[in-house]
Amino acid sequence: MPRPCKNRFVSGQPGSIVYKPAGIPARTLEWVYLAMDEFETIRLLDHEGLDQEKAAQLMGVSRPTVTRIYASARKKIAEAITEGKAISIEGGPVESRRITPPQGGPMGCQGRGRHRGGRGQQ
Repeated sequence: MPRPCKNRFVSGQPGSIVYKPAGIPARTLEWVYLAMDEFETIRLLDHEGLDQEKAAQLMGVSRPTVTRIYASARKKIAEAITEGKAISIEGGPVESRRITPPQGGPMGCQGRGRHRGGRGQQ
C-alpha cells in the first residue's frame, strides 16, 4: 500500500485558473490539469527565483519532492503549449498558508535565546 501524500503548503494563488489558446472554443480543446503544488513550484522557482532548497522549506516538503513536482509541472506546461491544449489549475494535496514577514522582534522562542547552538541559553 503506498504511503499517503503529504500536504504541501501553498502561499501563492494563480491570477487565473484557466489558460487556453486564443480563438479556439474551450469545449473543443483537450485539457491539461496542473495541481496547485505544481503551480506553486513554478511560482517559487521560476517567478520568484528561489532555489529548490528554499522552495522545499516554504512548501514543507523535501528538496527531491520539489524536484519531482517541478519536473511534472514543466512537462504538463510544455505539453499544453506545444500541442495547443488548455491548462486548468486546481486541487492537489495542498494547504493554504499566508507567509507574512516578521513584525518587530524575534520569532520562535520570543527572544529568550533558545535554540542557539543547541543550548537553552537565557
